[in-house]
Amino acid sequence: MSLPSLSVVPIFATPFAVMELPAALPTTPVVAQLLARHAAAKLGTAPAAARLCYESRDDLLEWNEEPVRQLCSEILRGVWSTVAAVTTLTSEQLATLSMQARGWFTVIQQNGCVQAASHPLTAWCGIYCLEAPQPSAERSDSGVVRLYESRLGTMFSDATNSALRVPFNHGHSSWRAVPGQLAVFPGSLTHEIPLVRSAGPLTLITVRTRFVGPGQEGLSRW
Repeated sequence: MSLPSLSVVPIFATPFAVMELPAALPTTPVVAQLLARHAAAKLGTAPAAARLCYESRDDLLEWNEEPVRQLCSEILRGVWSTVAAVTTLTSEQLATLSMQARGWFTVIQQNGCVQAASHPLTAWCGIYCLEAPQPSAERSDSGVVRLYESRLGTMFSDATNSALRVPFNHGHSSWRAVPGQLAVFPGSLTHEIPLVRSAGPLTLITVRTRFVGPGQEGLSRW
């Protein structure tokens, strides 16, 4: 018996990019130390519980320190690269767009975490890792960036669709932050950082971005 012609394509795929930033590597340890000093000064005599996770204001892209400016420029360039890789816009059309962005840094100590959140009024979120502790032998999800899928939350699951192959499989996804790597994904995705079980800080820079075309006024500040 002949089989019918069959074409199966993903129709609701979600882009998730991970890339190295070689030009950012020389400044990464310098910026990590600078941010650690800034966090320590801001925390001061804060209670021990508050010291487990420090999140700065979202004005990091406005800092004047040259290493910070250089590193953030590379991060934003990585976001541009992701957009160029997945869009149908031509390079000429992309060149007419301007980026709006906010950025902050997070220092998470052992037993610290970041609660689940998404970013409203944001097209793309980027997370750059400056330093990370060793993975925990007891908890494989220690310190990862966990991204939650809600698109198929109401789907009936049976023996067939619970075992779909990539890219049709469903369920939450995790990215283990590696120093020098940048992850870029849609800002609408809910994500969190579970408890860091290993000793040593997990230091991340997060940016959220959106793009404005010619003649558009854009949106008010986040």
